[in-house]
Amino acid sequence: MIQDVLAYFDETTEVFVRRRHRELQGQGLRNDAIFERIAHELPHRAVAPPELSIRQLRRLVYG
Repeated sequence: MIQDVLAYFDETTEVFVRRRHRELQGQGLRNDAIFERIAHELPHRAVAPPELSIRQLRRLVYG
């Protein structure tokens, strides 16, 4: 359990975005809703990254 918490805080923005995209896709959400939700979640992380546009989020996932 402690390992999970430490792994969560070590997760980079890129890894977080890709993981959340997969999770939300698995719930049946479409990309427009997925990227909006991720953009909303990012500022609430323990170490918030600079604000990223939807386009930047898409590039993290699709390159």
